[in-house]
Amino acid sequence: MKIEMFYSMSCGKCRMLETVVHTALEDLKMDVEVEKLLNPDQAMQRGAMSQPAMWINDKLIVQGRVPLVSEMKEMIMKARDEQA
Repeated sequence: MKIEMFYSMSCGKCRMLETVVHTALEDLKMDVEVEKLLNPDQAMQRGAMSQPAMWINDKLIVQGRVPLVSEMKEMIMKARDEQA
């Protein structure tokens, strides 16, 4: 599984999304690296129009909001099941 997020240090929602992603992964006992995209042009080329933005397996899953941990766990489990 590949998880990427558009990240900016000046973006409070980005930091919150990072925490939610890591908490969900810990709860699911999954060891997945979360890659940070720091280039806004690269994020826009991949379909993100607002931050924060997150991709799972190259599919844009979240943008412009921070989901609850429970919702994030569902997103990760769905992506894992689709991958199998």
